[in-house]
Amino acid sequence: MLTPEQDAVRGLARAFAEQEIVPRAAAWDQARSFDRDVLASLGELGFLGMLVPEQYGGLGLDLPTYLVALEELARGDAALALTVAIQNGPVPAVLLSHGSDEQKARWLPDLASGAKIAGFALSEENAGSDPSAITTTASEEGAGWTIRGAKRWVTNGASADLMLVFARTGEGVGGRPDTGAFLVDTASAGYRAAGREKTMGLRASETVSVDLDGVRVDGDRLVGDPGRGLSYALEALDLGRLGIGAQAVGIAQAALEHSVRYAHERRQFGRPIAAFGGVRSKLATMAARIAAARALVMESARAWEAPDAPGSSAALPVTARSAMAKLVASETATWAAEEAVRIFGGYGFMREYPVEKLMRDAKGTEIYEGTSEILRLVIGRSLKRWEAAFATP
Repeated sequence: MLTPEQDAVRGLARAFAEQEIVPRAAAWDQARSFDRDVLASLGELGFLGMLVPEQYGGLGLDLPTYLVALEELARGDAALALTVAIQNGPVPAVLLSHGSDEQKARWLPDLASGAKIAGFALSEENAGSDPSAITTTASEEGAGWTIRGAKRWVTNGASADLMLVFARTGEGVGGRPDTGAFLVDTASAGYRAAGREKTMGLRASETVSVDLDGVRVDGDRLVGDPGRGLSYALEALDLGRLGIGAQAVGIAQAALEHSVRYAHERRQFGRPIAAFGGVRSKLATMAARIAAARALVMESARAWEAPDAPGSSAALPVTARSAMAKLVASETATWAAEEAVRIFGGYGFMREYPVEKLMRDAKGTEIYEGTSEILRLVIGRSLKRWEAAFATP
C-alpha cells in the first residue's frame, strides 16, 4: 500500500511519463539520445533532487517514495530513467554522507535543480566487477590533485557537467588500494570523453570511455577521506542497485501493460487471444512476478531507511538486500519482456512495436551496477555470515 504522499508522487511521475516520455521514447531509441529539455522539465518538478534535503533545494523524499517515482519514469523510458537514477542516487549520496558542509552547499542545489548533470566514474577496462583493481591515480600536488587514467562504461560521460571520479591515492593494505573520490568538472583540461558505445538496449543513454590526462582539481574537490573512496563507491552502489531494481520493475510493468492491451485487441480464430488459456496464464504469471519484484524492492528500501527496525535482521544487511532487489527485479524484467515478445508473436520482433525495445533495455539491468552473478556472490556471503552468527555454540 502506498501512502498518500507516495500515491501523489506516483501520479505526478506517471502523468509526466505519459505526456513527455512515452510519445518520444521510440524516437530517442532510434536517435541514440534523449532531448535535453526533458531533464530541465524533470528538474522543475523536483525529480532530479528527490533524495536531496529541502535545505539544498531538493524534495527531501524518503527512499521508497523516490523509487515509486523512478519506476514510473522507467515505465516511460528506461534510458532516461538511468540518468535520473544517477542524478538522484550515487553522486548526491556520497556528498550527503561524506562531503563537507561547503561541498554540500556548493553542489547539491545545482544537482537538485538539474543546473548540473552528474556522472559516476568508477569502472575501468580491467576493473568492472572488481573495483579494487582500478589503476587511475590521483597524485597530491601542492594544494590540489592531478588525476591520470581512463574510465569505461561511464553513463553521461560526455554530456555531464560534474563527474564523481574514483582514483588510487596510495597502495593501501590487504590488497585494497587507498582510493579517493573527486568532483571533476568535465570542462577541465585533460578530461576527454571518447568512444561512445553502441549498446544493445538503453540506446538513448550515453555510455562512453573517459580519458583523464593530468586533470588538475583543487583540494576542495576531494570528498571525505582520501583513502576511503572505494568504501564510498560501494555504499553508492548499494543505493544505485535499488534504483536499478525500480527501473527494472518499470520496464516489466510496461511489458505487462502492452501485453494486456495487445492481447485484448489481437484476434485469432474469431476471438481475442486474451481468451486463450495459454495467453491468460502468461499474463497472470507476469502480473504476479512483477508484484513480487516490486514488493522486494520496496521492502529493501524500507530496510535501508531503518536497518535496525524490528524484523530487520543483521543476517540481511543493506548490501545483501539491495543485491536481492536488483537481482530479482532485473531477471523479472528480462523474463517479462521476453514473454511480451511471445504474446505479440511476429509483431513482437518488429521495431515498430514497443516490446522488442523493452527486451533490449531489460537485459542491461542484469549487467550494470553488478551482474547477476556478482549479486549472487554478495548474497551468498551474507548468508554465510548469518550461518556463523546463529551457529550453536
